Amino acid sequence: MKTVGQIIRETREKKGLLQRHLAAMLDIDTAILSKFERNERKISKELLLKISEILKIDFQELLVQYQSDRIAYEIAYEENASKILKIAEKKVNYLKSM
Repeated sequence: MKTVGQIIRETREKKGLLQRHLAAMLDIDTAILSKFERNERKISKELLLKISEILKIDFQELLVQYQSDRIAYEIAYEENASKILKIAEKKVNYLKSM
């Protein structure tokens, strides 16, 4: 499974873009982009949209990865992580049916 950062880095590299070039297009510092790619810093949804447009990555797919990364990092070390996810899924389905 790939993280959002890994997807961004791999796509950027496949397109032959250097970090500094993509960072310039995003109007951010190269060090910040590097942290995004290493999953050391969270990306805003607005910046994620810009990245998806520049790298031609489907935004909805990238957003799904972004949200799943967020949840996984939040509960990864909880003793009952799998149980938490199962109950959360039931709650999401309930809330959507209201």
